[in-house]
Amino acid sequence: MSEKVADVVLSRLREWGVRQVFGYPGDGINGLLAAWAEADDDPQFVQSRHEEMSAFEAVGFAKFSGEVGVCTATSGPGGVHLLNGLYDAKLDHVPVVAIVGQTERSAMGGSYQQEIDMLSLYKDVCSDYVQMCTVPEQIPNLIDRAIRVAITERAPTALIFPSDVFELDYSPPQHEFKHVPSSLGIEQATPDPDPAAVSRAADVLNAGTKVAMLVGQGARGCVDELTQVAEKLGAGCAKALLGRDVLPDTLPWVTGSIGLLGTTASYHLMRDCDTLLMVGSNFPYSQFLPELDQARGVQIDRSGKWIGMRYPNEVNLVGDAKRTLQQLLPKLERKQDRSWRDSVEKHVTQWHSTATRQAMTDADPINPMRIFHEFSKRAPSNAIVTADSGSAANWYARHISFRDDMRGSLSGTLATMGPAVPYVIGAKWAHPERPAVAFEGDGAMQMNGLAEMLTVARYWRQWQDPRLIVAVLHNNDLNQVTWEQRAMTSSPKFKASQTLPEVDYAAFARGIGLGGINVESSDQIAGAWDQALAADRPTLLDVRCDPNVPPIPPHATLDQAKSLSTALVKGDEDAWGIVKQGAKQKVQQYLPGTKAD
Repeated sequence: MSEKVADVVLSRLREWGVRQVFGYPGDGINGLLAAWAEADDDPQFVQSRHEEMSAFEAVGFAKFSGEVGVCTATSGPGGVHLLNGLYDAKLDHVPVVAIVGQTERSAMGGSYQQEIDMLSLYKDVCSDYVQMCTVPEQIPNLIDRAIRVAITERAPTALIFPSDVFELDYSPPQHEFKHVPSSLGIEQATPDPDPAAVSRAADVLNAGTKVAMLVGQGARGCVDELTQVAEKLGAGCAKALLGRDVLPDTLPWVTGSIGLLGTTASYHLMRDCDTLLMVGSNFPYSQFLPELDQARGVQIDRSGKWIGMRYPNEVNLVGDAKRTLQQLLPKLERKQDRSWRDSVEKHVTQWHSTATRQAMTDADPINPMRIFHEFSKRAPSNAIVTADSGSAANWYARHISFRDDMRGSLSGTLATMGPAVPYVIGAKWAHPERPAVAFEGDGAMQMNGLAEMLTVARYWRQWQDPRLIVAVLHNNDLNQVTWEQRAMTSSPKFKASQTLPEVDYAAFARGIGLGGINVESSDQIAGAWDQALAADRPTLLDVRCDPNVPPIPPHATLDQAKSLSTALVKGDEDAWGIVKQGAKQKVQQYLPGTKAD
């Protein structure tokens, strides 16, 4: 029997080492599904509950494996549903390949059922590479290029297949005119920076007396080099949200997250420095960087497309972060005056004290910060952690101390709701031997997390370490948006928009054969984490949280305070709770022994 196009598609994916494809079926890819059945489900087809979740699972797999993630969906609505997850991949620079169906070639252009102009639809999200396969001879080159471009550009790519093409007999490209042969594999180059530019960067850094560093996900794998640079320069180092796991928070000069979700230590680092070194970060919120005329700037990034766009740097070094730092180190002079470093470490110590006090402050019924604080104290050294967009991201940014080999991520740039659970599902395929934890708001849980727990229930027995924990912040409020309305638009909580229906999330988990723990009071949190981390199956923690605990920025502005006050005066239904909890949290920054300059 001759090979069909669909057979070769799967064979080529196997040759590239693809072990799972995250997808959802439909008649636009029926030929591919038939080939999967013949191939004994190799690579494994991991069925989500929705195509968007398939894309998120591919993103999670790629983020935590360092390899390309692959997802698939049918024509029309299936392809549309992939888009949000693919945009997440694009904005966070993650390699993902989407294989998408299309109506048959004979029907294209005829306004047929489920016919969408897929090339136009995907032109933006997969702008680095999107192609349609119309003849069998294209197959090797299309798959090879889609994977290579995704890896090289760290971006999503897409291949579109009219459904009848999957069922064509395969014929390879020939040694003839207008055929494009192809080959497997890629050996990536490690770009070196310009030596003269490295010297100029060293001059800027050596001249500084108060050096601040900001690192992002592009600095992953550079702990030794970053530590040596910080030691020589007496620098402190803040971390962008996608770089939370790049450096351990146990280092005394690491100030933690930066920005609205950041720490007071990072705020003081940027406010007081005279020199800024950014490594592997595209942190977009320039208002949290030094004043534009305050510091001399040096940036290191692998791509000239993304460098020099957040701060008026003097030197923009394009090169691999590790290689560039290695070449920079011999040119750096050790600063003898360590007073700046002492000041940085003092602010870090103060922040850790403040964060602990804030997390342990009483609330009604539970302070959400304490959920993260208690996890952080007992987190396995190899845990993979995800957080959803919303208030969970605030506490993930501030109250989890990353150490050892812990990994973590969220939807950093798109900041979309719903990826935390599918991220950890993808992570478990990337590292089935590691425990994974997702922190999820109840809004995101209702949006798609509950359904995706069915995917967890279906596959968890295949994982070497069965622990996948989902902690739901149960407050029946779309809390982040509620606070944004108060602080940004002076509007009180709009109940019709913000209040969520009541659900027993733990009961749902128990009902599908997973662990489910209802946590109703603060004294139950530690025990619930211990139980979940010792469990022999995935577990959901349903934690009743106080929606009135404010996500106070590291330096709340007068305008934000005025806006919140106006919202309360207008009749916010939670006004008294907000005043009470806001006072409790803010005072923790000013208790004896914690006040910063």
